Amino acid sequence: MTQTVVITGASAGIGRATAQLYGRRGANVVLLARGSTGLEAAAREVEQAGGTALAVPTDVADHEAVAAAAERAEDRFGPIDVWINVAFTSVFAPFDRISPEEFRRVTEVTYLGYVHGTMAALERMKPRGRGTIVQVGSALGARGIPLQSAYCGAKHAVNGFTESLRCELLHDRSGVRVTVVQMPAVNTPQFSWVLSRLPRHPQPVPPIYQPEVCARAVAYAADHPGRKQYWVGASTVATILGQKAAAPLLDRYLARTGYDSQQTGEQQDPDRPNNLWQPVDGEHGTDHGAHGVFDDRAHSRSPQLWASQRIGPLAALTGVLLGAAAGLAVARRRR
Repeated sequence: MTQTVVITGASAGIGRATAQLYGRRGANVVLLARGSTGLEAAAREVEQAGGTALAVPTDVADHEAVAAAAERAEDRFGPIDVWINVAFTSVFAPFDRISPEEFRRVTEVTYLGYVHGTMAALERMKPRGRGTIVQVGSALGARGIPLQSAYCGAKHAVNGFTESLRCELLHDRSGVRVTVVQMPAVNTPQFSWVLSRLPRHPQPVPPIYQPEVCARAVAYAADHPGRKQYWVGASTVATILGQKAAAPLLDRYLARTGYDSQQTGEQQDPDRPNNLWQPVDGEHGTDHGAHGVFDDRAHSRSPQLWASQRIGPLAALTGVLLGAAAGLAVARRRR
């Protein structure tokens, strides 16, 4: 049956790449974002790929707008099968250079936007006893870094909120599933439009991955929502495990390296447009697409992701090989 999938933040980055992927699957794809130019371009890509698109301009910080978008989705396509929360915004600056209003705005979009999307999805999925919610998280939801306090705080909140919800769904024996995909540094347009008070152009901390890698992980998680979390990229694994094992050492390391590693050598225009309050790809604006400006440095594959998606077969194969090795060793000793 044709899936109906809602994607927030669908006009660029991971959301845009995920919409393209579901378009190739022939899905009904409902695209939510603020910027009309990017939203319309994403809808065309879905249609050209073989899917059916519905673009709904939406600010996820507005709960009523998100609920109305969900209603439009079901009026058009019927029950929502998968809801994917991706939309976010951020401020690149030391904490004491972020205003209360700016911090609140990042929190309302990057955290409460996920809450609003999950509420809208759950209201429709839970009575039916089926459906999947995918939260696109970040390694920075487990390990905060300097210059991104608002974003890191919001991503930490997404993890805590989702854990609580998962427990409630298990208690209710609900057929609705929720999972989180923790992302690495990704080559998205956000680094060209984020509100930044850094002297140089912001960049993702290498290694950098293309958004299509992340889109494949999101779709896999939606297809296999039984796992609590999926980790994308070896850097995500290292960050999350490093935080568990040696958080104080990471504090000192990031204090030394975290400023320079998040900036290129290019000076930044302090008056460049940013998308904190208004989209930079509004009506008659520029479509930024899924990719940012770091194509020449971004990886299009993740061996770690491939392995993690095949953990069962790989574990079985490892067991067979270890058993065979043990058998050979016993046979040699007997001889």
